[in-house]
Amino acid sequence: MKKNLILIVLLALLIASIINLSFTNAMDSLEFGKSQKEVVKKVQGETFIVEIEFKNVGKTEGQWNVNIVFEGDEWIQKGNSQSLELEPNERKTLIWTGIVPPDAPLNSIARLVVYYGDSFEALNWWIHVLPGAELAIKSSCVK
Repeated sequence: MKKNLILIVLLALLIASIINLSFTNAMDSLEFGKSQKEVVKKVQGETFIVEIEFKNVGKTEGQWNVNIVFEGDEWIQKGNSQSLELEPNERKTLIWTGIVPPDAPLNSIARLVVYYGDSFEALNWWIHVLPGAELAIKSSCVK
């Protein structure tokens, strides 16, 4: 009885390992730089440019539909989908131009998210909407 129980446990562990490896190998093999982190300050209606370098880290040619979205609690700005085809270890930079929505609330923040294939990745880039006009005191005098 003990031998059967040990055999069943080992078999279950083996099956779990195989399932885990199959999911790991099924992951998309597209890599892109995400180490930088910054908050970009923009005003309502101002344009911005997003450049992302992609790399196929797989062993075969790959094709992806890639798009970006700035997502926040108060506003969203979606780019246009682009096709990407890369050989193994090949790199390519895609560029998007967007506009902060004119009705984006002041002091709101939206984060850059990249959608590709059936996957997505939130990157460490944010747009912070600031007022277009800002008052600064340049001099004063009291007599």
